[in-house]
Amino acid sequence: MKSEETPRWASALDAVVVYAQGALCSRLARGTVPPQGRVRVAGLPRSMDPGSLRARVLGDTGVRVTEVRVEVDAEPAATGSTDALRQEVDRLGDEEAAVEGRRDRLLARIKEITDLRPVPPARKRDDPHRRTPVEAWLTLADFVDERLTALHRRLVELETELSRVQHDLTVATDRWTRSSTDAPAAHVETTVCAVLTLDGTGEVELELEYGVPGAVWVPAYRLAYRQSADSGSLVLRASVAQRTGEDWTGVRIALATADLRRRTDLPQLRSLRIGRRQPAPAATGWREPPAGLADLFTGYDSAGPRPARRPTTAAVAVGAAPPPPPPPPAFAGGAPAPVLPPVPMPPQETLYGVRPPRPVDPGGLPPSVQAAAPDSSQARQRSRPRAGGAPAARPPAPAASMAPPPQAPPAPPAPVTGPPQPTGDELDYAALVLDGPEQPGNRRGRLFPHTPSDPVAVEYRRRAEAVASLPLPGHAVRPRKSAGSFDHRYDAVARADIPSDGTWHTVTISEIPVGLRTEYLCVPSVQEKVYGTLVLSNATDQALLAGPVEVTVDDDFLLTAALPTLAPGGVRRMGLGPAEGIQVTRRAHLNESTAGLRNNVTVLDHRVQVDVANRLARPVRVEVHEQVPVTSDADVRIEERADWAVPDDEKGPDHHAPGTRVWRVDLPAGGTAALHGGYEIRIPAAKALAGGNRRS
Repeated sequence: MKSEETPRWASALDAVVVYAQGALCSRLARGTVPPQGRVRVAGLPRSMDPGSLRARVLGDTGVRVTEVRVEVDAEPAATGSTDALRQEVDRLGDEEAAVEGRRDRLLARIKEITDLRPVPPARKRDDPHRRTPVEAWLTLADFVDERLTALHRRLVELETELSRVQHDLTVATDRWTRSSTDAPAAHVETTVCAVLTLDGTGEVELELEYGVPGAVWVPAYRLAYRQSADSGSLVLRASVAQRTGEDWTGVRIALATADLRRRTDLPQLRSLRIGRRQPAPAATGWREPPAGLADLFTGYDSAGPRPARRPTTAAVAVGAAPPPPPPPPAFAGGAPAPVLPPVPMPPQETLYGVRPPRPVDPGGLPPSVQAAAPDSSQARQRSRPRAGGAPAARPPAPAASMAPPPQAPPAPPAPVTGPPQPTGDELDYAALVLDGPEQPGNRRGRLFPHTPSDPVAVEYRRRAEAVASLPLPGHAVRPRKSAGSFDHRYDAVARADIPSDGTWHTVTISEIPVGLRTEYLCVPSVQEKVYGTLVLSNATDQALLAGPVEVTVDDDFLLTAALPTLAPGGVRRMGLGPAEGIQVTRRAHLNESTAGLRNNVTVLDHRVQVDVANRLARPVRVEVHEQVPVTSDADVRIEERADWAVPDDEKGPDHHAPGTRVWRVDLPAGGTAALHGGYEIRIPAAKALAGGNRRS
């Protein structure tokens, strides 16, 4: 059935699921099933993967899809479908060239007026000097000044106009570079259609699903909270970039961290049994050829040679007189071009579907022997007597003696036990093609894989996949890297528009409630500075992937930080930068002494005092970290004398190093606190600490 007789249904993109790389698109089409049951659904992009096309009927209508395939149609583009941005760039380029031309001509005119000088007439040798009238000098000066004033005024206007045109050209060029790839790039518009065969009658709604490359996404967040509350609002957003060749306008967006190209079929674990009784082998999908397949093309082969067609080369029909040569073409000088005589071809008997024998050279030797035989001119040169009376070379052997030596018959193939095991390509029945009678005898009438290659579609997919190399936004992390071994999906609450321009676009997905508390952290032994942190707890069943987060405190933007991956039920800490309103000071004192019966134990007594002052107008909670040395030697003892605590790594948001001790103190507005701690290190006299016994 011709394509114009098949009704064409319009389709609209409804939903898109963006994976870590690539996307899965869903289109909807509605119409009445024609009597022949075949329809064409247009609007598919050129970069789609033909093997990913799926179709189904929505609702319980009794109609089902029995066949679906992809076809590409080419038709002249409409008059109004040309690239307006490209035309605007060309127009502005021509306008810039015109303004530059007017400016250059005006500069040449200014130079001509500037070069005007009074030139006295030529004076003879005996003539006395004459005085030039002052009025003439003044008149010329006034004329030059008046003309230059008008020309410079016009030059300023042209320079302003040229700057405006150049700015407009730069903007138009940038818009053209970043424009969507959904528009046709030539005067011929190619359309990818899905040809469906439906079984049933009535009005139906179809859903077409297909995969496309050229789409990536990274998560982003916006966190808003108030300092007096213990919870906040975390808005999940996404930076999406796509260059699939079609604009996503008003579509339902979903984001997934899975790999679209990863195989999802489960492996089959087969058991090995010992004994004579074995399970029946599984079906392989291979079937024996039907009986009499070799006789299927007997009539085709016995039909004789193909009908003679009008020869277009030197070959002519067998048994017919050669056609008259065409009139010789004339060169530029009028002389006719030389015509080579046609080479007579030996008669050959060609049957339908039978490969013709290799042509034989008029010399009587097959091509393989001719390649090995020496050239006649070379043979004549070798047969001539050499200078100095050298004997002549032996003439070449006759053709009969130059036949190739008989080759040993090929070894018979090893016997195959059991039916053949087809590969995955041979089991793809949609890609199998029945070979016709023109193929060799072992392929005629059999199914073989055939995957046609469309270089245009390959180029479209290559351009689409280039979007994966876009530079990431600040603090952004690829979803596959932050998701780990788990896959997550996030559905947007509203429809969105994402053009096919290959740049990042921000889409709001949903709002996630999180638990928040503000804590201030300092390690005075390293740096006497307090840092603000947010402790986030995820009480939902969705994981929060790593990415940038814009923090807003009391409706004021604070900073953009990096949010770590937060699993469901997890607790993590996020830094907010130094807190200048809280001051901390650390003082350490070391007293070294000896103990024991013979003073054979060195005692290192460390005293630490940390003063914390809150200069903020609200109460705060400060966490002060200290480090206590650890030892694996049983003779070295460490005794602590402080009210600090050992952090609980299982419940805390951070992982602490061994020997970490923590003070947690709540300070009111304007309050201060003094923290005291210490420890003793008892070392036998025969041992010493690594790096010396000095401690600050």
